[in-house]
Amino acid sequence: MLRGLTRSRFGNRGRAGGLLLLAMLCQLVLAACGDSTPTTAPAPTTAAAAPTTAASVATTSAAAAPTTAAPAAPTTVAPAATTAAATNQFQGTEINILTFTGPQIAEPLQRRAPDFAKLTGAKVNVITVPFSDLYQKILIDASTKTNSYTGYVLAPQWMPDFVTPGYLEDLTDRLKADKALQWEDVQAYFRDFSSTYKGRNYTIPLDGDFLVAYYRTDLLEKAGLKAPETWEDYINIAKTFQGKDLGFGPGYGSCISKKRGAQAYWFIYAVAGSLLQSQGTAQGAFFDQDTMKPLTNNEAFAAALDIYKETTKYAPPDELNLDVGDTRGLFTSGKCALSIDWGDIGTLALDKATSKVQDKVGTIILPGSSQVLDRASGKLVKCDAKTCPYATNGVNHAPFAAFGGWSGAINSAAPSKAKDATYAFLSYVSQPTQSNEDVTLGKTGFNPYRASQFKNLDPWKKVGMSDAMATNYLGALSNSLASPNMVLDMRVPQNQKYQQVVLDTAISQFLAGEINRDQAMKQIYDGWEEITNEVGRDKQLASYKASLGVVK
Repeated sequence: MLRGLTRSRFGNRGRAGGLLLLAMLCQLVLAACGDSTPTTAPAPTTAAAAPTTAASVATTSAAAAPTTAAPAAPTTVAPAATTAAATNQFQGTEINILTFTGPQIAEPLQRRAPDFAKLTGAKVNVITVPFSDLYQKILIDASTKTNSYTGYVLAPQWMPDFVTPGYLEDLTDRLKADKALQWEDVQAYFRDFSSTYKGRNYTIPLDGDFLVAYYRTDLLEKAGLKAPETWEDYINIAKTFQGKDLGFGPGYGSCISKKRGAQAYWFIYAVAGSLLQSQGTAQGAFFDQDTMKPLTNNEAFAAALDIYKETTKYAPPDELNLDVGDTRGLFTSGKCALSIDWGDIGTLALDKATSKVQDKVGTIILPGSSQVLDRASGKLVKCDAKTCPYATNGVNHAPFAAFGGWSGAINSAAPSKAKDATYAFLSYVSQPTQSNEDVTLGKTGFNPYRASQFKNLDPWKKVGMSDAMATNYLGALSNSLASPNMVLDMRVPQNQKYQQVVLDTAISQFLAGEINRDQAMKQIYDGWEEITNEVGRDKQLASYKASLGVVK
């Protein structure tokens, strides 16, 4: 169950000084969940087009036909939603939504599009590209003014690179006027941080992302072991079960996606976070707040690399080639004792057609460390009341809000009517009637992000979670969200290059044995410094501090 957040989980301690995002202090507004009749789509901001023949829905992996209209002038948002089925307001309007191949994330868009078409008359094309290509595909399409897409479902951390040049539509006023969306039910972090850049909203959250740890409850109980509290515990448990019969034949101690060019580069900070950040969210885990120097050339990051590489000893032999879909399949087929992932394994484990571990899965906040970085010396020091003010039992936990949750955005250069239809579709997918179901289905890739989705167990029990499993699963996610030492993902200009290019390359080469640990640290440090110098150190430092909510 969701715990009340009477204390800011973005508490600012230590030298970071200042306050964090004010809106993040808001108390969660818990709205009712449950199944009801289809919700309405938001009212259009322009007059409805004359009716034509009924529109259909298409999905393709090829580029959509370009839209040629110039950016429309800002429109006045309608004060309330109207019944889409009654108005058929987007008859004859075609929209193109770009996202990644999936099948997760694209699946709910593709599945919901026909229903939206019936309600509104809009034709929805869902175009997919590999994750490694998505950022560049959006950037090139917008910067060259090709404008093939009216909207995107993307990583919200990329907003600095897309908002600054004006590629994304400001959605602030639309969101406030959209009663059907129940905006205040979107949990404060996703509403007021993940969706926001420089105080304005540019995306509609569709998904909530936090990295958590999974373990086989039956195996640990039988072995008399507790869920891992530290990364040393994680390694010891993985070592215990490596190669043993896990109930479905020989299996692996740990399964973590480590594939290069995929979504694996976030996982190193699942380990590094608890070693690098201990003074609260405002301290940050990526850069020094005085110099913008990377925190990747010190004893803490070295220890994280050692731990991360050691997990490969107790893993599938081809782990370096496994994407998240592969490791999820291994875990739910009973082949892994432990895993690190977003919230997806919890719901995929319920699938009777593919899962062998139904009601055998435990979820916990990421393991932590009893040592943390002393930033003045670059050395590891033992946790105490001063060095780890948020520690539990002497262990510093730093749950990582990796990625931030898939979110929908609108191309600011799309024609006005297409913008309205794109917004209406993204809102429709995010509205409680649709999202309360989609977050419970493993195939969607959507994890809970509405306050009510953490509180109401009924939708989770409906898809097969026991009371105990639902409470455990939602508890791990909400405890991560409530942590005052949560690690926020990097959100500065060119963060895609810092992480998806420099970090991913170095970590992959290190794990493959192409470079050693010290070379990996130096490669990341030098690569990040090059980007910082290229963009401008003062500019990047200001952006980094702002992303942490630090004010002077």
